[in-house]
Amino acid sequence: MSDKQQRPPTVRLRRLAAGMSRLRADAGLTREEVAARTSINEATIYRVEHARARPQKRTLLALLDLYEASEEQREDLLAAHRGANDQGWLRPYHSELPEEYTAYIGFESEARTVRNYESLFVPGLAQTEAYARAVIKGVLPKASQKEVDQRVQARMERQALLAKRLPLQLWAIVDEAAIRRVVGGRAVMGEQAQHLLKLMDAPNITFQVIPFDKGAHAGMPGGFVHMDFPDATDPELVYVDTPAGDLFLESEAEMRRYKSMFEHLQAIALAPNESADLLVKVAEARV
Repeated sequence: MSDKQQRPPTVRLRRLAAGMSRLRADAGLTREEVAARTSINEATIYRVEHARARPQKRTLLALLDLYEASEEQREDLLAAHRGANDQGWLRPYHSELPEEYTAYIGFESEARTVRNYESLFVPGLAQTEAYARAVIKGVLPKASQKEVDQRVQARMERQALLAKRLPLQLWAIVDEAAIRRVVGGRAVMGEQAQHLLKLMDAPNITFQVIPFDKGAHAGMPGGFVHMDFPDATDPELVYVDTPAGDLFLESEAEMRRYKSMFEHLQAIALAPNESADLLVKVAEARV
């Protein structure tokens, strides 16, 4: 199998990795012991368990046999293996987007719940087209018109997740700066505020604002996204967009840290109905 990682691992590859790591632990075996009992080297076992690459089927079957996996476990992990590299959500133009962004789109498309905190922006899943275009042009001043159009299109397509048969559950929290900063002009911000108010009527969407008078808070260093997935065996994921590059975090310590941070932000933010009242004032001021 190849150790070359073209992009961050897919949801299914992460599911496979977590399942294989759990089976080995349940069998009471170290990687060194597994390597000694099979023809699989320790480095390969490490890569399998850390979603670094999709293993060959014979490697997977040998490990499942050694771990005495049940029929149900075998079926689940073999299904994950078959779809480990599947990125059927990709559109033709996505190949021209940054790899980290297309990976993020893939994770988001399979998520059950997205908890998103933003300090400066309206979350992408809640942006109007005009606001999205103004944000992208402002953040990427050297982007070509084609690049801007592709990113706007991708952002609008992502929003279909909120209206599908089993819709994505979105809990978004923003600092008041995100709804006060005039992006694209007063009319664009008025439209954006009205759009947020409309979204808040949906049962799968919760939106809160942290008012300026709360002072310093844990979210000030920047935004992040926490995702979980319908399959309980899929590891949770945190995404952080930084100037140095995008980060995909998944260790238990990191999950605890960001969950705690989000809970803190929930507690200090205005309640959804109070947030709606603030948005009404913003919308009226922008028209």
